[in-house]
Amino acid sequence: MADKCNLLSLQLEKNNNNKIQSMATTADIRNGMCIDIDGQYYVIIEFLHVKPGKGAAFVRTKMRSVTTGRVLERTFNAGVKLDEVRIERRPYQFLYQDDMGYNFMNTETFEQISLAGDMIAGVAFLKEGDMVEIQVHAETETVLTAEMPQNVVLLVTYTEPGLKGDTATNTLKPATVETGAEVRVPLFINEGDKIKINTADGSYVERVKA
Repeated sequence: MADKCNLLSLQLEKNNNNKIQSMATTADIRNGMCIDIDGQYYVIIEFLHVKPGKGAAFVRTKMRSVTTGRVLERTFNAGVKLDEVRIERRPYQFLYQDDMGYNFMNTETFEQISLAGDMIAGVAFLKEGDMVEIQVHAETETVLTAEMPQNVVLLVTYTEPGLKGDTATNTLKPATVETGAEVRVPLFINEGDKIKINTADGSYVERVKA
C-alpha cells in the first residue's frame, strides 16, 4: 500500500507543472469537491459553515486523502482561497484480474486500464461484470481512485446451516460470498441465498429474494 501511495504521489508531483488548478474559496466548499493541499489531493466528505457570536466565521471539514484513504478534519477561515482540482467520474466495467491487477473497460470509449487493488474501495466485493466509477484528474488524466456502488448483491457460497424459522438478526455467523470475501450474516441465511452488502464497511444489509 505504501509503495502504491508513493508511486501515485510521485506521479501527481510530476504532473504539477502541467496541471491547471481552479481557484475557489470556502464559500464554494461542497461534498465531493477535491482540493490540493501542499501537493496532496483531498475529497470533502463533510463540511459545516460556522458563524460564532464572537470572532471570525470558519468552515469545519472532514476530508479523505485520495492516495491513502485516511480521513482527517481541517478548519478553514472564511474566505480562504483553495486550489480546486477538477475531477471527472467515468464508468468502467470490471473485466478480470491478472498479474497486472484489476482490469477495467471504459463503457463509453472501450479504453482498458489496470488498477492495483488498493486503489479500489470495496474491492473484496468486486466480481466480473460489475460497474465502478473511476475518478480521473481532468487535466493530467491521472487515475486517482475507483469506487464501487454503495451496495452490491452477492451469492452466499458457504455458511453453516441456519435454524429453520430463526429470523433473529442480532446474532451473526460467518459466511463466504462468491467473490471469496467473508461477511457476518444473520443465522437464517443459508448457502445459495443472495444478500445485499454495504461495500464501505462489508456489513450485511438484507437478504434479496430471487
